[in-house]
Amino acid sequence: MKKPARLLTVLAANAVLAVGALSAAAQEKVVQLPIRTDGPKSLDPAVGSTTYDNMACAQIYETLLTYKYANPYELEPLLLTEMPTTEDNGKTWRFTLKQGVFFHDDECFPGGKGRQVVTDDVFYSLKRLADAKNQLKNWWLLKDTIEGFDEYKDEQNASVDAGGVFDYDAPVSGFRKIDDQQFEIVLKQPVYRFLYILAMFQTSIVPMEAVEHYGEDDFAFNPVGTGPFILDEWIPKKSLTADRNPNYHEVLYPAEDQWSRDDRRNRLHRAAGQAVPFVDRIEFTMFVEDQPMWLRFQAGDIGLTQVPAEYFEQAFDGRTKRLLPETRELGVRHQVVPLLDFIFRGFNMEDELLGGYTEEKRALRQAINLAIDLDEFSETFYQGNTIQYDGPIPPDLEGYPEGGTAPVSYRGPDRERARQKLAEAGYPNGEGLPPIRFYTSRGGNNAEQVEMLKRQLAEVNIQLDAQLVDFSTLIEFTNLKKAPMFGFAWSSDYPDAENNLALFYSPNESPGSNHYNYKRADYDAMYEQILTMEPSSERTEIYIRMRDMLIEDVPYIGSMARTRYYLINPWLLNCKPTERYYGWFKFLDVDDSKR
Repeated sequence: MKKPARLLTVLAANAVLAVGALSAAAQEKVVQLPIRTDGPKSLDPAVGSTTYDNMACAQIYETLLTYKYANPYELEPLLLTEMPTTEDNGKTWRFTLKQGVFFHDDECFPGGKGRQVVTDDVFYSLKRLADAKNQLKNWWLLKDTIEGFDEYKDEQNASVDAGGVFDYDAPVSGFRKIDDQQFEIVLKQPVYRFLYILAMFQTSIVPMEAVEHYGEDDFAFNPVGTGPFILDEWIPKKSLTADRNPNYHEVLYPAEDQWSRDDRRNRLHRAAGQAVPFVDRIEFTMFVEDQPMWLRFQAGDIGLTQVPAEYFEQAFDGRTKRLLPETRELGVRHQVVPLLDFIFRGFNMEDELLGGYTEEKRALRQAINLAIDLDEFSETFYQGNTIQYDGPIPPDLEGYPEGGTAPVSYRGPDRERARQKLAEAGYPNGEGLPPIRFYTSRGGNNAEQVEMLKRQLAEVNIQLDAQLVDFSTLIEFTNLKKAPMFGFAWSSDYPDAENNLALFYSPNESPGSNHYNYKRADYDAMYEQILTMEPSSERTEIYIRMRDMLIEDVPYIGSMARTRYYLINPWLLNCKPTERYYGWFKFLDVDDSKR
């Protein structure tokens, strides 16, 4: 049912209330934003792994490189004076740190005054990913990449196991310090993705003083970085607030010529060349359920919202996908964001029932896949704003199958073939097959999605035992290999299919990114080959072979890629939502007269 009048009434009424509530405190610029789950699990970048860890950490810490706000597919320097340079085709990279970048003022430093970032901080921060005390869930990013780094990891963790300490001062041959501002990193061999890794929040630069002062466990609650905001308070699963960093180094809003015609039409260029951040405070609220988030947006209490599917037609024409005139008249605008998205339901390949690589085990997973109708999920829960496709490589990346359909496919619905595969698996008509234990996060419309999944599987006599848990609990269960079947989404860290194919590389098994615990030597060999290859038709052919191997083995059910619709309240300025990276909140501004 369309309810544009409801949106109009609530926004108008609350605009009056907001004006009446203004006080002296309104002199401070505050931006209120949502996080659409129970939020981050850790504020330590070496330990964090989820989108929501990223969203929070990116406000407090910074990486050597980042993505451009006006063009979030292109890298640019953040803590560096310029992009890294190489004279040997990508084996040795030289870096120059930006002058005048200081860590946040904090009691961990003498006199509580933050000091300048130096080369040793970069090496220290990367070494933290090798320390088993930090769970090694992000080690996959640098494994087999930097000269001498794998050996360093093994030696130091062996020392800890023998009763010694992890020596952060021990040398790594691939880390070459020139001086406090210049250094080189030598790779084992050229690795195409290396610079992308340096833009990921897990490689954020942190000071040793803070980690040692607070301890590894408490550092996550007392983060110290170089970012535009300083943590004020984090109430896990509820809220996170941070204040503007008064000593933030010079970062300028993108120049006018970087913005597209549409961006300029939305006046995104108007702050060009100005120093950021513009706001004094950023306040995140976690929303496990979508309805409170939607109502808070309607009330004008938060600056933007992803549009939940069940509320889509309150703001958009369901057929044309255009913003309703009634919504536009309120000054609300929208942004359409196609995602490099991989929505899946995965299997733990070590599970006694669902895992394994025999023909019978493959047939069971193929049967489950064939019983599921992703088109029905898309129309019911995503307003049809998804692309269904075979394999783990999303649209617009090399290796994506033409038209979304690969030569080998077990994408349903094909219930007759599903029953045939069940018989091949040893469960004719589903007889003897125990209920399948499935974990997914609560909130949003996930409960309704689970009911549809149950119904679709029941049509071929497959029973589902569904467990809806907090998102942080879901990640914990998959990290510990306790979830036989599980569902969430992966958004590509960088625009290369290698990132998605890494999800099935056996050394990345849980708690790494390979939550499926997929292990095949021939797949691993191809993955190790593509790591050192530049984009080429030859590399794409290997991507396709890897893709089709995964389709045949079915370590997951999928795939779907969403197009995200955002609504932006008129008081939130400079806003061009992207899910490519989360350092863009520092560019936001507010106009309280429009609340």
